[in-house]
Amino acid sequence: MAIVLNGEGLTIEKLVAIARSNEKIELSQDAITRINTCRTMLEQKIEAREIMYGVNTGIGEFSEIVLDDEQIKQFQKYLIYNHSAGIGDPAPIEYVRGAMAARINVHAHGNSGCRKEITQTYVDMLNKGVTPVVCQKGSVGACGDLAPMSQIALLLMGEGEAYFEGERLPGSVAMEKAAIPVPGLQARDGLASINGSNLLTAMSALHIYDFNRFLKQAEIAASMTLESLLANMKPYDIRLHQLRGFEGACRSANAIKKCIEGSDLLTGKMKTKVQDAYSMRSTPQVIGAAHDLLQYARKQVEIELNGVGDNPIFIPEDNLTLTGANFQGSPVSLPMDMVGAAITMVCVLSERRLNRMLNPALSVGLPAFLTKGAGMYSGMMLSQYTADSLIVEQRILSNPASIQSIPAAADQEDFVSMGMNTAIKNGQILDNAYGILGIEFMAAAQALDFRNFTNGVGVTTGRQTIRKHVEFLDIDRPLYSDHTKMKELVKSCEILESVEKEVGSLE
Repeated sequence: MAIVLNGEGLTIEKLVAIARSNEKIELSQDAITRINTCRTMLEQKIEAREIMYGVNTGIGEFSEIVLDDEQIKQFQKYLIYNHSAGIGDPAPIEYVRGAMAARINVHAHGNSGCRKEITQTYVDMLNKGVTPVVCQKGSVGACGDLAPMSQIALLLMGEGEAYFEGERLPGSVAMEKAAIPVPGLQARDGLASINGSNLLTAMSALHIYDFNRFLKQAEIAASMTLESLLANMKPYDIRLHQLRGFEGACRSANAIKKCIEGSDLLTGKMKTKVQDAYSMRSTPQVIGAAHDLLQYARKQVEIELNGVGDNPIFIPEDNLTLTGANFQGSPVSLPMDMVGAAITMVCVLSERRLNRMLNPALSVGLPAFLTKGAGMYSGMMLSQYTADSLIVEQRILSNPASIQSIPAAADQEDFVSMGMNTAIKNGQILDNAYGILGIEFMAAAQALDFRNFTNGVGVTTGRQTIRKHVEFLDIDRPLYSDHTKMKELVKSCEILESVEKEVGSLE
């Protein structure tokens, strides 16, 4: 069944289904009615020569210049041309599909003023697999993601480029092959297609989905490391966290305890310390803080996915045009900057647990660097170097972009969100995070192979899944291949899916 877009109810999971799984979509009939009603009002205002920003005026610093009738007809085309000003490599297809779905949902409110044919063309492009080629860099995240959204809008004129059935084609060819009519642009159509922070919001939605799955895997990795280090499990008693009251910490402690259920560590059979180091016993508080922040970011992103992000905005029931700044990306970029820092924080914690497994002074009897032949062999000594290099990069990337505004457009646009920079660096943070966690997973599996006691069901499943891809490090071998395999394994979420199949959901 198709996902119906009507201006509300577009969740992160639905956006992921559209962007990644190519789920079909359709506009609700109510949305079509609202779009048509708004367009009728706009055309009446144009005929009455009411001055409206971006309809019969220039934009930005040129907003005081009023266009004549002939210029109004041509203006939208040149608007899209001059805003198609990005640079560099194309954005991934899933990002662009997500942005298109988000833009459709804005139009569905009936406050954007474009023709129904514009919105329906985007629906048809998503359903038939025509994805515009869009340079990822070039947006400052205010006035919307103007540069990338303009490259999408080029297809509305049969121009630009698009991917279709695995080929990169001229836009006109892709549209013709997919049998999608080119609607062209009339008054307001162009600006209504680009004036929102839809690409950075779609990217953020996809990242939130992936960050949540990453955090669950961080809890599995922590549970494996805790078992290998013979951890005292009292810090994971849910009652401890309920007394403090943070939902994320309760969730994290519960997830880790689920993975360790069935372990000798929980029976008192194994001798443990009275109190472990912070990197072990504060794991629920740290990962839990990331969970709590992610929940706030999810709320903000889903508000944006279902809100009217545009300028100007038309209110047909009041016969009113309002010019404002509902394109401003700050409500998304600020929490997403914080989320990126939170993921880095979790990665730092992962590396500290890795250190305790490798350091013979801290590892509670494990061999130095997890090798049987210390001296002749160095085991996983250099794995920590790799993790540390990624950690430093994470810290650099965690510098917030949302405070880095640079004025543009002759100071008419003198504060911008830089939300696209936030979204791009969050993708890089996520990519590094997979590698860091993969190294902890690999070390934890290696450490558990040196222990001889019954592990938790989730821990056992995690180790077994890792051993399908990376074998025990008996004697030294080049590790770059193992590290890369582990990174891809974490990214695939195979460990997560295997463990949740055995112990139930970790949420």
